Amino acid sequence: MSPGAPVALAAGAAFTAAVAAGAWAVRGRSSAVFAPSVWRGPTTRKVIALTFDDGPSASTPRLLDLLAAYAVHATFFQIGENTQVHRDIAVATADAGHELGNHSQTHPNFALTDPARALGEFTQAQQNIASITGRTPVWLRAPYGVRWFGFREAQRQLGLTGVMWSVIGRDWTLPAPAVASRVLKHTTAGGIICLHDGRGTLKNPDVEATVEAVRRILPELLEQGYRFETLSELLCPTN
Repeated sequence: MSPGAPVALAAGAAFTAAVAAGAWAVRGRSSAVFAPSVWRGPTTRKVIALTFDDGPSASTPRLLDLLAAYAVHATFFQIGENTQVHRDIAVATADAGHELGNHSQTHPNFALTDPARALGEFTQAQQNIASITGRTPVWLRAPYGVRWFGFREAQRQLGLTGVMWSVIGRDWTLPAPAVASRVLKHTTAGGIICLHDGRGTLKNPDVEATVEAVRRILPELLEQGYRFETLSELLCPTN
């Protein structure tokens, strides 16, 4: 080994560690580096929260029907732009007793962007969701799970708390059986399940895998004795 090899190895290891730490700060589900964030609820009750990102979309009513059939309430993280396009569906989601969260106005990847963008994106979405549905979100989920500089101030000004997940179904890429298997395998008490009733800001997204996965997930988890709650019920229980 050359005399400089140990130094080079140490430098390489330090760089790798720095990259890993940075990635965890940005996307780690338990990270609160850029803003307060939660990723699961208390484990003392056999209760879970089902959440959906990227809606509303033209397919959201199919999920609302499924949830109603099993008397399950969920939390829908809506994109402001989609809420403007599908106003009636956004309202129907809230009127069905589901909780609404803020998923930004246009669903950008915030990594390496101007910190001021977070405040602008979430403020605009907050205003649109509130004005259209009459519900003001208290929870925020970052698009792609990417938090960045500016999130802490945006959350402080808007009174929002960031939410990640304990299991994500990857329903935008996997077939329904694999999505359902992934969710069922990793669900535990206090868990937060992340699925999608839209695909970013696509106007007519194909969410068939999500719908079919939910059709499989709901009866199985209910049979296992789990109860479903909204995020506020799970994370801020009243008793």
